[in-house]
Amino acid sequence: MINPKEIKNAVREMTDELIKIRRYLHANPELSFEESNTSHYISTLLYEWGIDHKSGIGGYGIVGVLEGKNPDKKIIALRADMDALPIQELNAVDYKSLNEGVMHACGHDVHMTCLLGALKYLNQNLGKFEGSIKFIFQPAEEMLPGGAIKMIEEGVLENPKPELIIAQHVFPELEAGKLGFKSGIYMASSDEINLKVIGRGGHAAIPERYDYTVMAASKIMVKLYEVVQDEKPKDFPSVLAFGEFLAKGAYNVIPSEVNISGTFRTFNEDWRRKFQSLIIEISTQVANEFNCLAEVNIKKGYPVLVNNKAVTEASKEFSKEIAGDGNVEELKIRTTVEDFARFAEIVPACFYRLGIANKEKGIVSNLHTNTFNVDESAIETGVATMIWLAVSHLSK
Repeated sequence: MINPKEIKNAVREMTDELIKIRRYLHANPELSFEESNTSHYISTLLYEWGIDHKSGIGGYGIVGVLEGKNPDKKIIALRADMDALPIQELNAVDYKSLNEGVMHACGHDVHMTCLLGALKYLNQNLGKFEGSIKFIFQPAEEMLPGGAIKMIEEGVLENPKPELIIAQHVFPELEAGKLGFKSGIYMASSDEINLKVIGRGGHAAIPERYDYTVMAASKIMVKLYEVVQDEKPKDFPSVLAFGEFLAKGAYNVIPSEVNISGTFRTFNEDWRRKFQSLIIEISTQVANEFNCLAEVNIKKGYPVLVNNKAVTEASKEFSKEIAGDGNVEELKIRTTVEDFARFAEIVPACFYRLGIANKEKGIVSNLHTNTFNVDESAIETGVATMIWLAVSHLSK
């Protein structure tokens, strides 16, 4: 029977190899829907380790199954994401990104490394656990519509269907060696809002000959913001933020078109659907007041991420056995979003956090920043935790 001590010792022996893998992935990042070389690299390693799999799922995704004793007894899944972000890295490290303007600033290089390390160990110990472990390397987590939905449409959660699915994500708010869990609602839904106000442009000094598109667009933004503040559910926060307002006029030129872009995030799917309708209704109404037209394009994003209570509470207790009681913390909800929510809608799920910060070493940068990095000692914790959660859930 596999035990925490055995896992830790085995992972420690793999540490140099795992760091080498992580650094290669970090130096060779690829954007969403472009992860061709990343997929090839992962596939090559898996074949070298004798792990059968299929690639090209939902784009550049990879899926496979490790079968232990009595493989049909119970089936669980482990998932890691693969894509990077359009950020120019500023870290002065030997493994700095070689791809101009592309960086693993969200830690997906660590996620892939941890899953690879877990798979290597588990494949070497198939006779020590019962059941099967499906593994999923998912592309395009960072860009809508996301890679999860494409993989799901191509049957990644079928044949065999897992009873539960687990994923981990780096977290710079926790020191390396620590883990974080949150049962129930954890991360928000997201929608991208694109508004266009159209009217007659003209000379600012002759108001009877133009439609005040800029004022109409401004009033729409203010009105939508006020509605969110007044009508949002009280139990969880909602965020409406506009980051782009393009009115290409001049001091005395009123443009014929104004474009606005923003994001809407919430934890309540009913309220989400209601506000989507209100965006259209209010934008149309306000635009008409200024004799303008409003074009509304809402790109519906990821759903609310809900961690299954039973799976997450069990995972939290299991993790204490591998990381220690004092290294497992309770998390708060976050208005950030995660494509893993697509899997969690279908299969009971646990999405937990891996601490990667080290204040003494100056590793404190936030996710999605050009100086983001990790304390690589966290890789040992990440790999060992994934292994232990997998075998513990299979034996439960």
